[in-house]
Amino acid sequence: MSEAPATPNLTNHFLIAMPGLQDPIFGLSVVYVCEHSPRGALGLVINKPCEIDLKALFDKVDLPLTRPDLQTAPVFYGGPVQTERGFVLHEATFAEADKPEHPVYSSTMSIPGGLEMTTSRDVLEAIASGSGPHQVLISLGYSAWGEGQLEAELGDNSWLTVAADARVIFDTPVAERYTQALKLLGLAPWMLSPEAGHA
Repeated sequence: MSEAPATPNLTNHFLIAMPGLQDPIFGLSVVYVCEHSPRGALGLVINKPCEIDLKALFDKVDLPLTRPDLQTAPVFYGGPVQTERGFVLHEATFAEADKPEHPVYSSTMSIPGGLEMTTSRDVLEAIASGSGPHQVLISLGYSAWGEGQLEAELGDNSWLTVAADARVIFDTPVAERYTQALKLLGLAPWMLSPEAGHA
């Protein structure tokens, strides 16, 4: 009897919700997977903005945001877990070029593929002053799957997966991120419609 094929490691991948995923949180979402292991997965939704912008968020934590390019940038709803906490997805920053294993900030997860996710206040202080990472996506909350949960959802055809492209996260307008993530697979939303092809 053959074993079920092992699920590939989806760290640094996008999960793209299939149209049939009728979930108020994850419907039509794109999730960037920060970590995936046999114990489960952790990611951030990158295309669901909250009502507040970064200036309002920084005001809330008593930090003056000096970067004009970020004043009106949205804060994202990263997922339903720990929605009172901030999660900063950003380009890799190294304290010393010859020591990439030592992140600059006190609580940073280095993601294979070049991005980092930081949860400590020091990254917000650096961003506020203009010395922090240039490319950032800040979310409240994160998405998590327990052991075997994401694999089960993949088996149910809830998600498409594709290697992540940082340009979709940092350079693509929010309203276009779902479509652009699908384009990485050579797909368009209409191709996935349950009504497609029934002439």
